Amino acid sequence: MTSPNSQALANLARIGQLKAEPPDARERPGLLRSATVRLHDVRQPILSLESRFDLACNAAHAAALSALRQHGYRSDNRYLVFQSLEHTLSFTPQQWLLFNQAHKKRNLAEYEGELDVTQGFVDELIEHVEQLLAAASALNVQPPS
Repeated sequence: MTSPNSQALANLARIGQLKAEPPDARERPGLLRSATVRLHDVRQPILSLESRFDLACNAAHAAALSALRQHGYRSDNRYLVFQSLEHTLSFTPQQWLLFNQAHKKRNLAEYEGELDVTQGFVDELIEHVEQLLAAASALNVQPPS
């Protein structure tokens, strides 16, 4: 019997939103290491707020992608990687929507040169990334065969 979460991921793959791809034994540890290093670096007070925000966004994506990959799926769309947290780590929409909001702000900065973040937003993002990384690191699922 498949869980509702794995069925939801399979449905997203069926309609082309995710790609089914067996996990690579080296990829997940690499993604978790990347998220951990960025989360460590984000705490360096010498860095600008913008740099800390960018590091937090990239740490969130690496951790979320590691969970998706552990389930046997991949997406090139960051929004879907974050939205899939509902199915990979049982995050509530309230939890993953913050990552989506950060992603939108990151895109505005990256493509339009318009960065609008506050210290409070970055601090909240970092706190959520810590929770995401802990959950992704603890994930122990067998991907679909």
